[in-house]
Amino acid sequence: MSVKITTEHLARGAVVYVRQSTLGQVIEHTESQHRQYALVESAKSHGFSPVTVIDDDLGRSGSGLVERPGFQKLVAQVCSGSIGAVFCIEASRLARNGRDWHHLIDLCALTGTLVIDPDGIYDPRVMNDRLLLGLKGTMSEYELSLLRQRGLAARDSKAKRGELRFALPPGYCWDELGRVVLDCDERVVEAVHLFFRKFRELGSARQVLLWAREAGLDFPVIHQSRAGQQRIGWHYPAYHNVISMLRHPLYAGAYVFGRTTQRTKVVEGRARKTTGHHKPMQDWSVLLRDHHPGYISWAEFEENQQTLSENAHMQKRTSRKGARGGRALLTGLARCGRCARMMRIFYGSQASHAHRYQCIGEHIGNGICLGIGGVRVDQAIARALLEVVSDHAVKAAVLAEERFAHAQDDVQKALLHELEEAQYEASLASRRYEAVDPAKRLVARELESRWNAALERVAQLQERLAGMQASCAQRRPVDRAALLALAQDLPAVWNAANTDTRTKQRIVRVLILEVIIDLDDTADEVVLTIHWIGGRHTEVRIPRVKTGRYPADRHPSPVVVMRKLGGKWPDKELATTMNRMRCKHPDGGAWTKMRVQQLRERLKIAPFDPNAPGEKTITVDETARRLKICVGSVYRLIREGSLPAVQLMPSAPWQIPVAALDSQSVKTGLQGVADRRPRKVADYQADRVLKLPGF
Repeated sequence: MSVKITTEHLARGAVVYVRQSTLGQVIEHTESQHRQYALVESAKSHGFSPVTVIDDDLGRSGSGLVERPGFQKLVAQVCSGSIGAVFCIEASRLARNGRDWHHLIDLCALTGTLVIDPDGIYDPRVMNDRLLLGLKGTMSEYELSLLRQRGLAARDSKAKRGELRFALPPGYCWDELGRVVLDCDERVVEAVHLFFRKFRELGSARQVLLWAREAGLDFPVIHQSRAGQQRIGWHYPAYHNVISMLRHPLYAGAYVFGRTTQRTKVVEGRARKTTGHHKPMQDWSVLLRDHHPGYISWAEFEENQQTLSENAHMQKRTSRKGARGGRALLTGLARCGRCARMMRIFYGSQASHAHRYQCIGEHIGNGICLGIGGVRVDQAIARALLEVVSDHAVKAAVLAEERFAHAQDDVQKALLHELEEAQYEASLASRRYEAVDPAKRLVARELESRWNAALERVAQLQERLAGMQASCAQRRPVDRAALLALAQDLPAVWNAANTDTRTKQRIVRVLILEVIIDLDDTADEVVLTIHWIGGRHTEVRIPRVKTGRYPADRHPSPVVVMRKLGGKWPDKELATTMNRMRCKHPDGGAWTKMRVQQLRERLKIAPFDPNAPGEKTITVDETARRLKICVGSVYRLIREGSLPAVQLMPSAPWQIPVAALDSQSVKTGLQGVADRRPRKVADYQADRVLKLPGF
């Protein structure tokens, strides 16, 4: 035993710290683990007991950029003075950065803890040992920086030549000469081609995903083993796989490297590193176009990225957006003519309510920059659009039919490839079953079940293929004469009730780049500037709707109103009603309770008597309170005829009989109101009920 190890050190025991930097080292570099765990026997040979092993940091770097719970546990035990020595295979196992290393050495010097490695025993309280430990820590940190610098420089140099190998996406593989080539599997190549064709046709990653799931097609996925070997697997399509294929420039024939970067930020006083942050294209480390055969051209790749960017509605407020359904025709295409921001769509609470194009600009919470009713705007755009496309309607219909036929052929071809592979798997399972010894029933039964499963899959694919072929055989050719007649009445087809709004939006996006909406306050008109895809512009003007202006017959005189409504309601409510009717006082002022009373007395009309004989009636507000529904639902019941009500003249209050509230028609209408409520409201109310134990 060394003279530096005292009985006090032996009484406190020892700690063996075990660490490896990556999970790959943990799996493959097992010899380093054996050497570090062997330090337990070395500690016991020095007389330490007990000996604790801290191996929580296996697979964690010692650079100081990742959290190390094992090192924190070691520091805590050193601070408590409960250990006499720290055993490690070398200084780099304890730390690869000066902060952690010198912090640990300072704590060991304060508590009298030794640091022991295979080269010797060090007491941080001794000046020479502390100097040597400091040099070891500095060299460990420098070694890590030097190795990283050399490795990164070599990697980047090889990547700039396009020779650095990495995991390739489905559809590509490395050949013997280190070149990127198309996969030799014909089914994989056809699946990738079909994937990009459908995206160009549908214009949305989600629509491609839904189409593939509806057609029952599988997508190729790369499976990578721990040894680095890759194989192709076929799986149900997932959204992240679709997006990754669309965003990967390798499919455009470009060799790229360094598309993501690392970021370091300070968390609780320590540096923390995160990876996988995407960089813009101009900051990529390597971009070599026309490096290998591509499934699409570079121009198509850039168009696909633009389409994906437009489909992401909430990322950029000033960019053109993709169509996402809804009643509005200009979804994602309407731009404010005052602040140049894209306008938002606001829909009414019911399906029959009109939508509006609004721009909030910089006035969030304090008003809007510009707001226009959307119905008349959409009608004007539709008229301008139909004038442009009417001459090409037949050609467009024929092209649509041809695309549909090609889509069916693509699905059928993909099924043929899948059937061919399934037949090969069945043949392989048959040969395996025939090669096994029949006496070894345990193996034979398993191989027989696999053979049967392969045959069932072949039968299912054959049935699907036969059904698709029968469907294609029944498809009739395009009737050009009928299409010509249809083209002459294109507005009627466009405005038909069964025409899908999403289809209209896609047609608009094919022809129109954007529509700038502004107001001409002088002429009281809405100004629409249509920017067509070809670069031409068209200006369309729409007269604004003059809201709040009633016809002349809707302005009754005060005398007429008083003779019809006087005595039916209190004077205060009559004043409110007359003001709502725009029924002005002779002096131009508003009606008040006193003025109504004076006019009523002058016309010798009796005041309102709530106890007068006759049928008792109540107002809409009182009806809503008694039925426990909103005022809008009461008006809806009146429109549907479920709730009888009388209105003596337009804009007058409704008179609802009290006795009608208990009628069967009203009960049926109330049930309809309850059925239209969202289910989650009832669930929320049920959750609020206090549930006692045992009930």
